[in-house]
Amino acid sequence: MDIKTTSSHKNQEPESGFLYIVGTPIGNLSDISYRAINILQNVSQIACEDTRQTAKIMRKYELKNNLISFNKYNSFNKIPKIIKDLNAGKSIALVSDAGMPSICDPGEDLIKKARSNGVQIICIPGPCAALTALVSSGLPSSKFTFEGFLPKKNSDREKILLEISRREITSIIFESPHRLIKLLYELEEYCGGDREIRVSRELTKKFEQHIGDTICEVIDFFKDKEVIGEITVVINGKDKSNNNSEFDSFEIKKDLNDLTKAGLTLSAASKYLAKKNNLPKSTIYNMQ
Repeated sequence: MDIKTTSSHKNQEPESGFLYIVGTPIGNLSDISYRAINILQNVSQIACEDTRQTAKIMRKYELKNNLISFNKYNSFNKIPKIIKDLNAGKSIALVSDAGMPSICDPGEDLIKKARSNGVQIICIPGPCAALTALVSSGLPSSKFTFEGFLPKKNSDREKILLEISRREITSIIFESPHRLIKLLYELEEYCGGDREIRVSRELTKKFEQHIGDTICEVIDFFKDKEVIGEITVVINGKDKSNNNSEFDSFEIKKDLNDLTKAGLTLSAASKYLAKKNNLPKSTIYNMQ
């Protein structure tokens, strides 16, 4: 069985035919490594999620190179051309508009295609909004789940929100400013208003903020404000010691809703959950 391997650092970077995944600042342009600057200066070309954002870095560090647009709108057509250039010996840097490429952007598809075509891939590490928000939050960080942007489709979105509400480890979500309030009310509904949360905005920038403690308190902070800036939400996991009362009632209500949506009658679903949770059927039935 052939196992694909990647060789790195054998020769002076950048090397011909290599795809370099380059982490760039998430706000403060000083947060970039010397190695990243060297790659951006010396590769054959740079594939940018947003050429305007990459141009700011190039101007600050007096770098000159060929910037090509690579985003979710043109990635389908651009990927074959980039792979062809790599196979022809060009070295190419992949950058997102901020942070690490392939996290919630089309870089993931390019990297997958490049690897399947035998292209050598090297990552130049850099800032990451999800991890920056997590380590700044003070919430448990030894285990966590990154959800990215939640789906817009209601059924898919509800499924993930329910998973977050039941999860005992920290969850991280990206959200746009104009949808933050909607997300916070959803988290209150699924997790309860007392769940610990941190909302980080404008990370590494002049007006960086970290707002917490509980979901209810964060809603009060934002509900009458115009929200601007990139948003990262960090949610504490379910309290293992809280195995009864109000929170369990909330979970049972969600289970009841799922069962009735799946086709069970309210009576049948209530009977099943009453037996499962050792509660009167009427208690479950009246939760609908």
